[in-house]
Amino acid sequence: MAKRLRIQSASVDVVAKNKVVLASPRKVNLVAKLIRGMSVSRALDVLKFCKKAVARDVRKTVLSAIANAEANYSLNVDLLTVKEAYVGKAIVLRRFMARAKGSGSSIRKKFSKLTVVLCETEG
Repeated sequence: MAKRLRIQSASVDVVAKNKVVLASPRKVNLVAKLIRGMSVSRALDVLKFCKKAVARDVRKTVLSAIANAEANYSLNVDLLTVKEAYVGKAIVLRRFMARAKGSGSSIRKKFSKLTVVLCETEG
């Protein structure tokens, strides 16, 4: 009995994480949805002209993933696509705002974690 050799293409996933995005996960996910499955050049164009303020942080994370792909894996930037872009909850800062008659209300400043995964497609 001979062993079967499984030959797989060397598909490398490049990951970039931004652990502190000062926006709620719901807002960041709206922008992350825009770029899922796009080529990297198209995703950068979409993020550049997006009116959401969070798009700047998402764009920085995509650029970081591109830099990781070039420096660590020597991948061709023209063939990269956004395989995944997902968002999770991070810390919540609790603040206090004074209200009438000596009372107060709490303010919650939500942070997000953003992860962008790139892969090289055949082109």
